[in-house]
Amino acid sequence: MSTIEQSSNQLVQKLWNFCNVLRDDGVSTIEYVEQLTYLLFLKMAEERKQAGLGEVVPYGLEWQSLLDRDGDDLEVHYRHILEALGKEPGTLGTIFRKAQNRIQDPAKLRRLVVNLINEETWTAVDADLKGDAYEGLLQKGAEDTKSGAGQYFTPRPLTRAMIACLQPRPGETIADPACGTGGFLLAAHEWIVERHITEMDADEKRFLRDDALHGWEIVDGTARLCAMNLLLHGIGTPNGESLVTVGDSLRGDPGVRVDVVAANPPFGRKSSMTMVNEAGQAEREALVVVRDDFGASTSNKQLNFLQHIKTLLKVGGRAAVVLPDNVLFEAGAGETIRRRLLDECDVHTILRLPTGIFYAQGVKANVVFFDRKPASADPSTRQTWVYDLRTNLHFTLKANPLRETDLAAFIDAYSPGDRAKRVESERFKRFSHEELVARDKLNLDLIWLRDETLDDASTLPPPGVLAAEIVEELEAALAQFTELSATLPVDEPGEAPERTR
Repeated sequence: MSTIEQSSNQLVQKLWNFCNVLRDDGVSTIEYVEQLTYLLFLKMAEERKQAGLGEVVPYGLEWQSLLDRDGDDLEVHYRHILEALGKEPGTLGTIFRKAQNRIQDPAKLRRLVVNLINEETWTAVDADLKGDAYEGLLQKGAEDTKSGAGQYFTPRPLTRAMIACLQPRPGETIADPACGTGGFLLAAHEWIVERHITEMDADEKRFLRDDALHGWEIVDGTARLCAMNLLLHGIGTPNGESLVTVGDSLRGDPGVRVDVVAANPPFGRKSSMTMVNEAGQAEREALVVVRDDFGASTSNKQLNFLQHIKTLLKVGGRAAVVLPDNVLFEAGAGETIRRRLLDECDVHTILRLPTGIFYAQGVKANVVFFDRKPASADPSTRQTWVYDLRTNLHFTLKANPLRETDLAAFIDAYSPGDRAKRVESERFKRFSHEELVARDKLNLDLIWLRDETLDDASTLPPPGVLAAEIVEELEAALAQFTELSATLPVDEPGEAPERTR
């Protein structure tokens, strides 16, 4: 373990220990990380001011104003700071947008301010160290399944593998339209810095810091975590434009075009809203997204994100998107969208992901890689390579988590530098365009490996892994039933539903 990793772990543990104290007061892990976000920003802004780098926070709302208070006065003033800063523009407004104080005990708030945050000089801490420490807290928050925060967290080995295939370069723009806590943006930044920073001039470095990355996030709390995550990794500036847009990225074409998109759109198939019908019953109505730049209108969120990402790409741009199995085989709008994608883009690679790697249980997903091509009378996709990392492989979040070494063979087979050098293997197969379009409903859920557990019980994984997989399947089924039940009308107690005669 490196010195940075050891120091990062120590810093995470220090911050995490106080979270255990607050949990007794009903403060969830992710709420605690939010409070740390506010206070870390205020402390770092104070350090910048003391170093003569200018003021970021308006007078009277700065860090010192918290240190000067105690008791109820501290708690009241802290709430005032959160509300006031949430009205500011730029990064400041993104981080404090709709912020609320979750630490109601003034003594614990004082301890957090004075003994935990104020003791460190955060701007002197290496960006890798404090950034990795914050990432560590976010991951702990994702592991807190009750908070549901895991839906915003893609396993970092998968994130890094996708970026290793995309290979972003200096001067390119990189976007994530469902950025969560910023994992893909950070991985892209890390890739460029590690491989190109010594050859980059001052303008290229400034562009990488301030203009290269952009994300969209619909949830205020998650957007603030992303903005702070980027800032702690040295991306963006405290008083600059926000690199995270808060809002529904599917609402319309933002007008921007980028070189690279890497994304894991939110799980859950339908976009919907709750309404009350004439009988006073609660109903959920599917929201069909209608856009001129979309090839088909549907309420399936993943299909809409796939269309949206295609819109975001420049001609020649490249994308890697995590998508559930249904996107590969769903009929109707799904078939229309897949056909248009194969025509307008080079859908050159599909990675079949194993189960047990996401915090959302029972998810069966893939990474679809494609490049945007110029308009042509001929289909842009001539062949699609599929890598099966699922059949006969078993992972769980705790007992056998996905590691970067598990994806090394895929990256090697992908051949990022020259895809013409690809070679077929047991797990890596090539399918021609003719083979794809001949499949019923243009089904891209391509399977050829035999599941060994169907032939020989001795090849079954250990009982613990089997049990975890069964639990994941049951939880996934329950989630689907819950989604279905939410679309049905709710009868008032004592009322019998009207029967159809």
